[in-house]
Amino acid sequence: MKLKKINGLTLFNPEETQDSGALFFDAGISAGYPSPTEDFSNQHYLSLDKELVKNKQSTFYAKVSGQSMIGAGLDDNDLLVIDRSLEPANNKIAVCFLDGEFTVKRLRVDVDGIWLKPENPNYPIIRVTEDNNFVIWGIVTNVIKKV
Repeated sequence: MKLKKINGLTLFNPEETQDSGALFFDAGISAGYPSPTEDFSNQHYLSLDKELVKNKQSTFYAKVSGQSMIGAGLDDNDLLVIDRSLEPANNKIAVCFLDGEFTVKRLRVDVDGIWLKPENPNYPIIRVTEDNNFVIWGIVTNVIKKV
């Protein structure tokens, strides 16, 4: 994975390798009452890049910094999978470049304009105007969390 820093945003570009993948047990792990021990013979290797990255050439990773999207399940230091080939649309979560800074927000798009909506009531909704230097870098497709 290549690491690149741009204007305070750390970007990770996926690199597929021949030996990528970790052992995957396709048995379902109970999150309720414990289930009887199953035979883990149904196993194979799983590549998260192959599962999470649909468009390799246009996908990158970035870490969340801050608390403005906690209501959408995006916490500080979560790793986002972002696809630049997807069309921005109303209600999608997007990584945007706004007036010299990167931000991740939910898009609100209607006939009256574009707003960047945080998922935390402690942060204001941002209205994008012609005066803003604004670019949508990509649409968030997945989030990877540490527990």
